[in-house]
Amino acid sequence: NLGLRFHLKNASAAEEDAPPPTELQEKEQKKPEKRKSVTEATAKPKKKKKIEQKECITPQKKAAEDEPSTKPKRRRKKKTITDVLSSSEPKPGCPSDLQNLLTQHFSDKLSVIEQEDLKLQDSSFLSSNDLTHTISSFLKQVCPKWSKIQKQHTEKRALVLLVVCSSALRAIELIKQMTVFKGEAKAVKLFAKHIKIEEQIKLLQKGVTHIGVGTPGRMSALVEKEGLSLQALKYVVLDWNWRDQKLRRMVDVPEVKLDLMKLLLGGILQRCKEDKVKIGLY
Repeated sequence: NLGLRFHLKNASAAEEDAPPPTELQEKEQKKPEKRKSVTEATAKPKKKKKIEQKECITPQKKAAEDEPSTKPKRRRKKKTITDVLSSSEPKPGCPSDLQNLLTQHFSDKLSVIEQEDLKLQDSSFLSSNDLTHTISSFLKQVCPKWSKIQKQHTEKRALVLLVVCSSALRAIELIKQMTVFKGEAKAVKLFAKHIKIEEQIKLLQKGVTHIGVGTPGRMSALVEKEGLSLQALKYVVLDWNWRDQKLRRMVDVPEVKLDLMKLLLGGILQRCKEDKVKIGLY
């Protein structure tokens, strides 16, 4: 006990005798506290900024969601022929439809007197298809004396019957469907697809042909090159009511309509006025 007391007295005496701390030592002791305060001060506003950013993002999203409602609505697309026809029942063509088409097409191309010459009498038309006929039954109705007519026909380069359609594929289809009607009569394909016009001219010159089925463009070209004669022609049947995949008739396709007008003006209408040719709308 005496030794312990002596040791404690010496320790307290050493503490009393130690010199006071210098200013540098005090600064060094205070430095870490300043650093801590600086780091704490800098860290705290960062957290606040993050919070502020999060708060700013949410109203931007809301504004983006509200934007479409303020944008102007898109204009509705114009209805095409396909859209109109798909929602309406097909109506069979009649002579007045062809007459109106001729008037509209040539209104700005011919004089008033020339337009008057285009008008056909009712006697120039065959009975129209009421959408219940096949091509064979329709031709039997409008050409009741066909067997006699085909036997009397002996001219080369000339045809008795022209069936005008919009495409080569349609022409092939019609030729297949008219086998019941044509009998022993010969039919020729008159379209441009895979067939040169020179080959068709040679074919027409070789022998007697009764029926020509094809497009108005190729028929018109054959007439211009004198490969096809209209002198023996008695019937012109227009594939008027048939519609393609887009529900367009042959007169709804601008190129085909233009070729048809050229073909009719190239001699057929004149022969109709002379009561030598009759037109039917199938």
